[in-house]
Order: sequence, then structure tokens, then C-alpha cells
Amino acid sequence: MGRGWRAGRSLPLLAGAALAGSLVAAAPVTADDRGAEPGPGLEWGPCPEDVATGSTALECSTLAVPLDYGDPDGAEIEIMVSRLSSAAPGERRGVLLLNPGGPGSSGLGMPADLVSLGIPGSVLNSYDLIGMDPRGVGRSSPVSCGFTTDQDYIGNVPPYAVDDDAVVAQAGIAEAVAAQCAGNDGAGLLPHLSTANTARDMDRVRAALGEEEISYFGVSYGSALGAAYTSLFPGRSDRIVLDSNVGDTYLGSEGVRAFGRGAEEAFPDFAAWAAQRHDTYGLGATPGEVRETYFEIAERLDAEPMEGFDGRHFRFYTFIGLYGEANYTTAAQMWQSVHDPAPGQAPRLPQEEAAGGPVPASGAGEPAPADNAWSSFLAVTCADSDWPADVADYRSAVAEDRERYPLLGAATANVMPCAFWHHEPSEPPVEITGRGPENVLILQNLRDAGTPYSGGVALDERFGERSRLVSVDANGHGVYVYGDNECAWDVTTRYLVDGEFPEQDVSCR
Repeated sequence: MGRGWRAGRSLPLLAGAALAGSLVAAAPVTADDRGAEPGPGLEWGPCPEDVATGSTALECSTLAVPLDYGDPDGAEIEIMVSRLSSAAPGERRGVLLLNPGGPGSSGLGMPADLVSLGIPGSVLNSYDLIGMDPRGVGRSSPVSCGFTTDQDYIGNVPPYAVDDDAVVAQAGIAEAVAAQCAGNDGAGLLPHLSTANTARDMDRVRAALGEEEISYFGVSYGSALGAAYTSLFPGRSDRIVLDSNVGDTYLGSEGVRAFGRGAEEAFPDFAAWAAQRHDTYGLGATPGEVRETYFEIAERLDAEPMEGFDGRHFRFYTFIGLYGEANYTTAAQMWQSVHDPAPGQAPRLPQEEAAGGPVPASGAGEPAPADNAWSSFLAVTCADSDWPADVADYRSAVAEDRERYPLLGAATANVMPCAFWHHEPSEPPVEITGRGPENVLILQNLRDAGTPYSGGVALDERFGERSRLVSVDANGHGVYVYGDNECAWDVTTRYLVDGEFPEQDVSCR
């Protein structure tokens, strides 16, 4: 999801307490050689027509990798990668592998996206930009739960739980979705779509490119993937940039729950923006009045939906609107259309058919446009870590977060299909040990709805001396290229191009 909105400057969105069990006694995954097998060179050709590259011509290729790295001679799947070659081969220093987040977002078009957003020419000269559809996504052996347009499933942020009964009702939906995903997995992909295995795929790509090391730029969930790669393969990591951070090597129940905190931290900027434009939108003359308007609209739509648009849809679209100021106008127009509608006026929604957001069921049992994005999000988040399976745990968490984070907290603490997943994680999450070179640059806005500032702090603490934290006094999801803070751009570009790694953490005003 994300095309109907602009997160940062057009960043794809992040689509959502571990149980005691088999993982408790298992050692975390640390440095790993299972991705090290040399592969054949890649044969480059035109990318498929449906890979959005704008006016930037990319090359694409495929690479066979093991489905199960525990059985490297067994079944294989295909991974598709893209390339934008260095604009100045004489200045080229290596490859910069990219990931836009998710999990579940396609990365094939990301090199072209960065060009359109104005990535510095010195970076384009220094690297071949390498995009990639992670395993299970898009052109890389895509997974499908078989979602259809008539299902009562609204995407990877659970619906706001207006009361305790709503948590129980959502548990029934989540359990049915988990069974549906298992029933549609004829190819046996689900147990193997983990962050650790995608990191191993990245190392196969490195070998196929003939590179001893790779540099990396990952955003949102892409920060978790990059953290996993440089923890598994520290000796093959060159310059690592992790932007808008989940805080670990996986997105688990606590990571999804953090969306509630992120919404609270990002909302004041939107409220101030809307209050300054009260004459245009009529949402409140002060930030406090705008916040009151939010709750008034949400509660009214809970009781009386407008043409199928209810409180859960309103809260979700508001949350996505908080991903950056570029989204504020669309969010304010949506609020305006349901706050004081003209007779017969329908809610003014963003392009939900492109965004893959929560839309009322149409009654037509056709494949959902966001089927692969939703399916791969669930596959990775459920495969990476254990989730609480007792509905009582979610009822308690929802009640707690409804008080702590009233804007959205009762949604992101709600039950997800991972609670009933049919496959236990095959290995623990990758452990960040701090062993390795000092080469991890962590970028984090202070007010980020999708990945709160605390995620950047936590990741920096886990890496220890390996990392430096760049804290940016800004609102939005995405710092480098997707944001507009000159200080953060300069620090990151100097690191990628010249290797100037900050001696200490950096604060950008």
C-alpha cells in the first residue's frame, strides 16, 4: 500500500510479548555462512513491463536460491533483482543494495524511485543501485493467501477495537485468515519467508554480482532486513544506512503495537497544520480543537458509518496521513468530507484501489489488488517471531493502549493472524551482537508515525560501537532522499560517497 498517499516524499508504507515456547531456549541466530555459496553471474535484460521505472531505464535479472537454507541442495525459488549502473564507471566503488520496507513491498523499482526523488549524483556515480523483490514478493516467487475483495479483512493494521467484544470478534477473523493462508500455500513457501532467509538471499545476490562486500540502504522494515544482513554477514558489509527504524531485525507484535505510540508522537504536527488552515477545512482553530474533532468523527462513524466508511477506516486513513506533511492535505480533505458533509456527499477517500488500504467489502469475490502485499507481510511477520496465542493477552493490551495511545492504540494492539499461524518460526530472530566493523549509520526522525524515534534509539543501543545515530528534528517516515533535512542528507551522502563515518551521534535541527 502507499501509492495513494505520499509518505515522506513517496515512501512505500510499512504495511503491522513473545510466547514462551521452543524459541526461548534456542540460541539467537548470529553470524551465518549459509548465504556464502558463489552463484552464477547474472544475465541482465529489460525489466518486465509492470515494473514501474518512470523515465529511468533499469535492467533486471533472476537468481535461483534455496527455498530452505537448511537444505541448500533441495527445492529452489527465483529472486528477481534490478540494476541501475553507475553513471560514472570511473568513480564506481561498488553496489548499493536497496529495500523500501514492508515487509511485502516490491523493491525492483526503487533505484528509479530514488532518481526521481533527487538522490545525489555523487551517489549515482559511486554505486550500481540494486533493487530486489524479496522472496515471496512481486516477481520473486510470490506468496498468496487468496484474499478477495468481499472479505472482512482490511489489511495489516488491525481494526480499532471499540470495546472488548471487538477484540474477540477480530480474533475470529484473524484465525480464519491464518487458516486461509495455510490452505493456499501449496508451494510450501510460508515456513521459509523470514527476514533471515531474505538476508541470505541478499548474500547470494552479492556473490552473483561478483562483489566481496555490499553497501545497503533500507527504509522502515528495510532497516530490520539490513540489520539482519550486517549481523549475519558483518565481514561482507560495506557501508550500511538504516532509515526509519523498527528497532530490531524483525517486526513482531511489539513492533506493530508501536504504531500507536508513533501516531501520538506525529499527530501534533498535523493538528498544528490543520489549525492554521481552519478557515479552509473547519477542523478546529487550535491543535486541541483538531484533536477533539478527531475523536468526535471517529466515535460518530463507529455508531453510524457513512456508505460503509466507519470509524476503523477513518482511523486507519488518518494514521497513514501522519506519515508526512505531503499527506496532510489529503487527510484534511478526508476529514472534511465526513465532519460536515453536504447532503448526499460520500467520504472523500484517497486512491484505496492503488494503496491497498482498508475499503468496505464490495461483494465481488475477485482477487484483492493487495493480496500479495498483505500475504507477504503476514508471511514474514509471522515467520520471524512467536506471537501471543491467548486472546486474553490481546484484550489486556488493547485496554492498556486505548488509554496510553487513544488515537490508534486499540487498533495496533489488536489480534493479527500471526496469533493463529500454522507454522512456528523455524529459527529465532537474528541477534544483533555489536560484533563487526563500525559501519552502521542509523537515521531517525523524532516524530515518525510508522517507526517511532524509540526504534532508532533501540537499534543504536543494540549495535553498540558499530553504529551512529542521526536524530532529525522532523515529522515523517523516511529521512534520506524521502525527507528534506539538509543536515541528514549531507551526513549520509558523505558517508556513502567518501566514507566519512561520524565520530559520534549527530543531531540535525
